[in-house]
Amino acid sequence: MSDSFKAKVRKIGNSFGILISKRIAQQEELKEGQEIQVSLLKERKVEDVLKLIGIAKGAKSFVRDRTDRLDRY
Repeated sequence: MSDSFKAKVRKIGNSFGILISKRIAQQEELKEGQEIQVSLLKERKVEDVLKLIGIAKGAKSFVRDRTDRLDRY
């Protein structure tokens, strides 16, 4: 699955479950009973990752120094 989406954890009997929207289920051609692999990334961790990405936003562009490379041709 290439898209990430938010889902609410719900109590189902003695277990927990998540619902996948019909749009995503159709897009991924999911069928009832099919096994899928799910990765979890809690909201708190997403915010931490976005903070790290934001650090580079103010960085200045650079020119790569190629003087130490040998001419290969």
